[in-house]
Amino acid sequence: MLTANNRHNFDSVIEAIAEYVLREDVGDNESMAVAKDVIMDSMGCAMLSLNYQACTKLLGPVVPTSVDIGSQVPGTDYYLDPVQASFNFGTMIRWLDYNDCWLAQEWGHPSDNLGGVLMVADYISRKNARDGKRPLTMKDIAKSLIMTHEIQGILALENSLNREGLDHVLFVKIATAAVATKMLGGTKEQIMNAISNAWIDNSTLRTYRHSPNAGSRKSWAAGDATSRGVWLAFLALRDEMGYPTALSAEQWGFEDVLMRGRSITLAQPLEDYVMKNILFKISYPAEFHAQTAAECAIELHHQVKKRLEDIEEIVIYTHESAKRIIDKEGPLNNPADRDHCLQYIVAVGLIYGDITADHYEDKIANNPLIDQVRAKMTVIEDKNYSQEYLDPSKRSIANAVQVSFSDGTSTEQLEKRYPLGHRFRREEGRPLLHEKFEYNVSTQLNEEQQENIKEAFTDFDGFLDIEVNNFVDLWEK
Repeated sequence: MLTANNRHNFDSVIEAIAEYVLREDVGDNESMAVAKDVIMDSMGCAMLSLNYQACTKLLGPVVPTSVDIGSQVPGTDYYLDPVQASFNFGTMIRWLDYNDCWLAQEWGHPSDNLGGVLMVADYISRKNARDGKRPLTMKDIAKSLIMTHEIQGILALENSLNREGLDHVLFVKIATAAVATKMLGGTKEQIMNAISNAWIDNSTLRTYRHSPNAGSRKSWAAGDATSRGVWLAFLALRDEMGYPTALSAEQWGFEDVLMRGRSITLAQPLEDYVMKNILFKISYPAEFHAQTAAECAIELHHQVKKRLEDIEEIVIYTHESAKRIIDKEGPLNNPADRDHCLQYIVAVGLIYGDITADHYEDKIANNPLIDQVRAKMTVIEDKNYSQEYLDPSKRSIANAVQVSFSDGTSTEQLEKRYPLGHRFRREEGRPLLHEKFEYNVSTQLNEEQQENIKEAFTDFDGFLDIEVNNFVDLWEK
């Protein structure tokens, strides 16, 4: 059977994304203010990651090289081409699973895109400064992040990659490719070309996020995706062609090959909804579906810390997504395995009354009491929690924990529907978000740098006016 070899217009989703990133009116005072907090939080997460050799061993150039005009990787002395710099910085932001989060049919961490956005902007700004042109400002970064958050988050509302065994970082690649191409001066057609190539790349498997293969790749997968988006943007600027029906082509398109024929959709118009509703990980570096469970466990710590040996059963009530991806029994092989285990997170909270990145390392994981407590846990899906998780007016991430003892007594069934960092708890969380940031930065930078950086974030309007290269220089080691 012969197939007609006729060219088509670009798929509507690809064109809608391209038209969106070319807009100049995206973002209002609320979303811009949240974007500033996203930048602050992501930079802090990146600094904290530098305390872990498992992360730092991956950083730097692929091979020793020198770059005339490039990007300065914050917190390091690496000056790299924008693609490799994006991998470095994106990996740093994501390493400890501590940056912002978005939960829908698909999950993800939209600030992963800052790896590519900031490094491309730094490159453009240093090049502009050399050529006597105006560098980009942090206002440009904030607007670009609103866009990458929106693209990734709205794609996630109805398009579940995880149910097909695919990883959410594909949406990072698509968002970065679109926005980076625009930042570099691309036309609408060049932006669509980059986006279509990102879809054709498709996505990595989720293998590295799940037993028995959970591992450290989940901590650099976002760096890989955002840097790939940057590379595709540079290719588009060289007028590399695109593929108009990358999604919808019969038999060979993304929808037929990977989504069993289901159409990729944008559930609502692209504006700034995602930035306004983004979830901050304020308290604990743990997979976000477990954040409210962690809060419950830590609040129950004082009731159970002297009765740990007497625990009969621990029941965790949760939502479907958490049960599907972080309900784990049996051995946990490494930190990446542990920070994606609901039972491990609850056990650590009950035993230690806190959860930090160090609690996932072998030194603490070897405490036999953790597995003893885990063995007494039952995880049950609460259908109401699952419904409210997908309700756009609520977007809850609910968990409840109850501990029963051998003498027949028990704690209350402690429930948390919205984690600290949810939009409904934004004012409560903002001061703690700043505390988290200041601590993270203090682990890497000297006191003078800390003060200069803190001052930069204090004045909202002043922050937006900072030239990107000057902002990045504040973080140089």
